Amino acid sequence: MKVLLAEDSYASRCRLEAMLAEWGFEVVTAANGADAWTIFQGAPPPQLAVLDWMMPELDGVEICRRVRSDPRLQSTYILLLTARVDQEDIVAGLEAGADDYLTKPVNPSELKARLNVGRRIVELQQSLADRVRELESAMSRVHHLQGLLPICSYCKKIRDDKNYWQQVDSYITSHSGVQFSHGICPDCYEHLIKKEIGENKPQSE
Repeated sequence: MKVLLAEDSYASRCRLEAMLAEWGFEVVTAANGADAWTIFQGAPPPQLAVLDWMMPELDGVEICRRVRSDPRLQSTYILLLTARVDQEDIVAGLEAGADDYLTKPVNPSELKARLNVGRRIVELQQSLADRVRELESAMSRVHHLQGLLPICSYCKKIRDDKNYWQQVDSYITSHSGVQFSHGICPDCYEHLIKKEIGENKPQSE
């Protein structure tokens, strides 16, 4: 999973980057808030972010506000790193949009645990989004099957939205995903198949 690490201290950034890479994350780094915000504007944006509170140009709290105001970034999980321990500061960071915070100096085990929580939340959000898309697609297919269908009174083909005529089974399959297994009903067997067999049966001499 892609994670943005924004930290203006070169030594701290290198140390954290090495840990994140060791834990299996794809790490993208930024040395200041402006660079971090530029990375957020890229495609695809990072799904996780570890942001230092105090950075040049843009601080971590301002980046949180910008991320939360951008519809593309709503699901980004943000962990804010701070040397501040006052309750008011921590609340301010969370209200700005951070999902979690960690005080400096960073404990590696705690950082790993909190990032794993973030990863699980992001994966859950992605799974829910996929389910919503599947449901919307299913509802769209159901909508196609509602209402008046233009059907030929002779051959029973159905006309689709592109003015093509399809067999009923082909039309329903393309609009709902239903698969058909074909058979012969008793009436058709009696009136068509049995009759055809009788007509093709060799006459005895």
